[in-house]
Amino acid sequence: MLILDRSSGPWSHVEVTGGDRVRFLHGLTTINVEALAEGGHGWGAILSPKGRVLSVLQLTRAADRVLLHLEPVLLEPTLALLERYAVMDDVSARAIELAAYQRWTDASSAWAAPMELGPAPGPVATAAEAEIARIEAGQLRYGVDVGADDFPFETPLAALLDYGKGCYVGQEPVFRVHAQGQGQRMLRGLRVDASPGDPAAERPLTVGATVVHPAKPKAGTVTSATVSPRLGAIALAMVHRTAWPPGDRVDVDGRAATVVELPFADARW
Repeated sequence: MLILDRSSGPWSHVEVTGGDRVRFLHGLTTINVEALAEGGHGWGAILSPKGRVLSVLQLTRAADRVLLHLEPVLLEPTLALLERYAVMDDVSARAIELAAYQRWTDASSAWAAPMELGPAPGPVATAAEAEIARIEAGQLRYGVDVGADDFPFETPLAALLDYGKGCYVGQEPVFRVHAQGQGQRMLRGLRVDASPGDPAAERPLTVGATVVHPAKPKAGTVTSATVSPRLGAIALAMVHRTAWPPGDRVDVDGRAATVVELPFADARW
């Protein structure tokens, strides 16, 4: 098990209060806030009216407030979005200090792990360990793996989109692409084809490197890369639909790699 420190500092937290808080956040984020029970947790995004990702966040519904948990780089932009849309709503948002942590057991559980409030019950992962686990889990870093030019269905957030929750900002273009099946690119994992101990598995791929596919010389770009003690050299890359089928072989940095659907299913801690 890996314990990740989500306290203020490594992460940021926003407290949303007011009588309209649930309805307001339900209509602003991709998360089905109304369906969450007290203590319920969800991942999602705030989108532009054109469906582009403006913020990626986790959300916890409490009895008298809703907590948003996000990367520090997103704190001010997210507060600005909340203020912009809360025109006639009984809702108030403010940054707060919070002690919190998450427990991950494997790459899939990383997306479902609730935000637990209070001091961590044991040693927490170092920054380096947390970054390796983040890439293994396929979790997004804003401004690195996803940004304001991207749609949520181009990322692992696609698995969390609720197409039955009703209207929210940016819903129409997201639903249209979902119905037509016309997405052109997707964030995928890459795993260098090398055995443990092989030098090719012991140095990270270059962020920004081009992904070369047999059918498309410029099939994508590496966004995050690391060397996992469990999986060797792995990366996240935004790739064209030509190169996104799991199992396809590509070339990156002169090394052969295999395309992997996120998260890396065999990552466990």
